[in-house]
Amino acid sequence: MEYRVEITDVALAEVEDAYLWIIEQVSAESAEKWIDGLTEAIESLNKSPSRCSFAPENEVFPEEIRQLLYGKGRGTYRIIFTVSEPIVRILHVRHALRQSLEP
Repeated sequence: MEYRVEITDVALAEVEDAYLWIIEQVSAESAEKWIDGLTEAIESLNKSPSRCSFAPENEVFPEEIRQLLYGKGRGTYRIIFTVSEPIVRILHVRHALRQSLEP
């Protein structure tokens, strides 16, 4: 089954903020590589999104919350999403070191 991937406005804003931060702190080239890889990771959720682990927040929300980790080391981001066949909804794209979500 192929899923349709939808990205919330909140997640888009978080991606933009991270992208701009990488441009300012690292380089425009690094930011382009980061966003290209992030886009590819998000698009991969159209197939088998249940392959991803439950997010730590899963226990405190009424619906299943999953995550896909993107990046390495200190540059790891969490793509946080729900699955409601046939839709994968990206809720947040957050740096892995940020505090967990709350209901």
